[in-house]
Amino acid sequence: MSDAMLFEDGKLRCRWCSAAPEFLAYHDSEWSFPVADDFRLFEKISLEGFQSGLSWRTILAKRENFRKAFVNFDFNKIARFTQTDVERLLQDEGIVRHRGKIEAVINNARCAQELVATEGSLANFVWRYALPANAQVKPQSQSTSPESVELSKTLKKRGWKFVGPTTVYAFMQAMGLINDHVDDCIARKKADRERKTFLAEWNKK
Repeated sequence: MSDAMLFEDGKLRCRWCSAAPEFLAYHDSEWSFPVADDFRLFEKISLEGFQSGLSWRTILAKRENFRKAFVNFDFNKIARFTQTDVERLLQDEGIVRHRGKIEAVINNARCAQELVATEGSLANFVWRYALPANAQVKPQSQSTSPESVELSKTLKKRGWKFVGPTTVYAFMQAMGLINDHVDDCIARKKADRERKTFLAEWNKK
């Protein structure tokens, strides 16, 4: 079976995005395209933590609710959340009401602040673990990588929670630290171009 699937518009895409209608736009415009914005990076790693044990479809359907509940994932604001906020969020039917995951986001927001203080930005830190633009890997053939294992270990040492290697690898796929679109997918070449441009500029810093 081919890793790519032909869609009604006559275009080949990664097979996984046929699983739900809402996946199509996410696949075509977000997944595996490079992101350097700290709040978007924090949002994604937080949502991947919420996804643990659930489906991405569940989380994507609730993403706007999560953004509202967690003040657009501004970790400087989330770091000031108190136990009262935890109890409030546990009553919010628009998100996943899991105490451990909610508390992890607040904990990680404080860790993100510490990381920014030492590294300059969250992006400065995580992009050290990106695969090179010319990296040769078979797309969607694994759920972890040496880079995701190393990033997971480092984040845990810094106090982050719900950041296991699989969660971190999904984060890296989504944020463009690796281009994991399959070879025949219409988005792969576009993601490759954007990653090459991004990495070229990033490496000048």
